[in-house]
Amino acid sequence: MRPSPSGFSRLSGTAAAQNQHPARLAGGAPTAASLPLTGMILNLKSHRNMPSANDAPDLPGMLIVRPDTKQDIVDALTLFAERQIGLLVISGGDGTIRDVLTRGAPIFGDSWPEIIILPQGKTNALAFDLGLPRKWPLAKALEAAQAGRTAIRRPLVVTPRDGNQRVRYGFIFGAGVFNAAIEAGQVAHRYGAFQSFAVAVTAVFGVMQALCGVGRSLFRVPARMRIRHASDGEELPHSGHGDARERLIAGFSALTAFPPGLRPFANLKGASGIRFFILDAPLRRAVALFPFALFGADFKVLKKLGLHRGSDEAFDFELDESFILDGEAFPPGSYRLSLGPEMHFVVP
Repeated sequence: MRPSPSGFSRLSGTAAAQNQHPARLAGGAPTAASLPLTGMILNLKSHRNMPSANDAPDLPGMLIVRPDTKQDIVDALTLFAERQIGLLVISGGDGTIRDVLTRGAPIFGDSWPEIIILPQGKTNALAFDLGLPRKWPLAKALEAAQAGRTAIRRPLVVTPRDGNQRVRYGFIFGAGVFNAAIEAGQVAHRYGAFQSFAVAVTAVFGVMQALCGVGRSLFRVPARMRIRHASDGEELPHSGHGDARERLIAGFSALTAFPPGLRPFANLKGASGIRFFILDAPLRRAVALFPFALFGADFKVLKKLGLHRGSDEAFDFELDESFILDGEAFPPGSYRLSLGPEMHFVVP
């Protein structure tokens, strides 16, 4: 199915134009005429795209899509693959990146074009990890692409074990009170807190709820889950505090830098693969030390209190409650978490 005309702005130009002498955009960046054929996904719903959604540059050799639906994304990426683009621009936040990579995986497989991220969402964890400026003009990004400045990242791949759901790509996987944290984060967004400030507000609110919450506060309720190493089926260690079939919070990522200065994997320097950060139960002492651990502290007592950190190439999950992938909730079930293909992201 071809994309509807309402979802597309098709601009003139072909990949052959890259052999011409480069023209210049404002700011000194090369136009698309000096670059490979470029496809751009511009999410009109992203937080900082809304005021300037119609400001996309009129460049030769660039295909610009403003998708209204997930199917529009599939149609756009199918066209991009048919036209053999060499550069993919994603203008949006973490959720937009998740949707584009998820829909693009069956199309591009292990052979993705180089990717430019324009961080325009409410949260931009991948952009932070890549060291992208909060405001990164397309002109500067194209200049970096022409200079060949890229960094490799591998997304997380969430594969349903029963095969009844879509395989999803993302960068931060969470279970347990991640669900409550996402709800709190949405409240913070409604009151104007975005980016690092929203993360800080949500973290402080969650710790206060876990320490002082009365009864069944959502920030004090562990979720049923079983987590095993995919390589040998061995279950991840549990401290024995609370039900051995439950965890309060479980976070997984292959990223290493997090806003605002968070360092949940500080004691895992040099560790490869997927890193994890798990808290078994809402012990008040463990919850009180939890923020320090998130900012890199590594007290010996933490493991005894049920806080675990480590890494592996893949994990198997059995989840009785929803999980969160890059800010969106997905159904409970049985899943494998693994690493996807190497992707080359343009960096300053």
